[in-house]
Amino acid sequence: MTNAFRFAPAPRALRALLGGALLTVAGLAPLSAHALDIKLGHVLAPSHSWNKAAEGFAAEVKEKTAGRVNFVLFPSGQLGNEKTMLEGLQIGSQGAAIIGSGSLQPIEPKFGVVELPYTWTTSGQAYKAFDGELGAALSKLADKKNLVILSWWENGFRHVTNNRDPVAKPADLAGLKTRVTPDKMRLDTFTALGANPAPLAFGELYSALQQKVFDAQENPLSIIYTSSFFEVQKYLSLTGHVWGPANLIVSKPVWNKLSAEDKQVVQAAADKWRDAQRKMISEGDQQFIAQLKEKGMQVNEVDKAAFAAAVEPVWKTYSVTYGPELMALVQKYREAK
Repeated sequence: MTNAFRFAPAPRALRALLGGALLTVAGLAPLSAHALDIKLGHVLAPSHSWNKAAEGFAAEVKEKTAGRVNFVLFPSGQLGNEKTMLEGLQIGSQGAAIIGSGSLQPIEPKFGVVELPYTWTTSGQAYKAFDGELGAALSKLADKKNLVILSWWENGFRHVTNNRDPVAKPADLAGLKTRVTPDKMRLDTFTALGANPAPLAFGELYSALQQKVFDAQENPLSIIYTSSFFEVQKYLSLTGHVWGPANLIVSKPVWNKLSAEDKQVVQAAADKWRDAQRKMISEGDQQFIAQLKEKGMQVNEVDKAAFAAAVEPVWKTYSVTYGPELMALVQKYREAK
């Protein structure tokens, strides 16, 4: 009776087939064990330079790590707004993101230093600062919040659009209901300029302008064009009130999963595509102005000296918040030739 339920040996052909399958699975196991898919999100359109550069970055990393590290892109706020993505990065539920640097203020107030109005007269000044000591100091602060800043990308100079009249001097902003980014620095800046500012998440901005909840908004030319704000705004005033950096960020828990070799590959690609993305912004600005004019927007220059003078109280207030060390670095690069 004990042998009644003994299984018969498998036929030789079946044993060979099973053995081959096991060898195949065993051969694939090391690759699967080391492959790492990392979700990389941002809030801008697929046509924006952030996404184009991110595509190049992801392809290069995948190729040079032989598929071990795979960044998967999610543009247009598919993973949530910047606040939601930052929360995910901190706990490791989201792997990576491209985020406007000013959006880090809720978790580290000193990141507001990047929002000080009329800090930089050229993009080149800003590149030196953020690729240098200022960027390094801010990256250390981010590291304490579980964020690894791989490189400093670019939003570009921000400008004002509205549906009322051309804005040439601060007085022209009086009473203008203006959407600004959800941070106190930008609110205080536009209050000092005489506008009526209010915060709103970027993903809700187009519909808010369309429904005339806001009269105006402020963003770089690339975003004004790729987000089709020309459909809901008439006037573009080249205020250039803030040069905005952005960050390619990896969650620290996710970064720690990478080998030292793969970290080097990812960092090199981040630096390469940082430069490529900046080039897209710098080469695109004049083209965007021409395209926005073609779309029917009226474009005008402004009295920047008057704007800069109007926001001097903002500098005095926030210098205390950011402290002497960061402010000294800002001044060092601001005064550099």
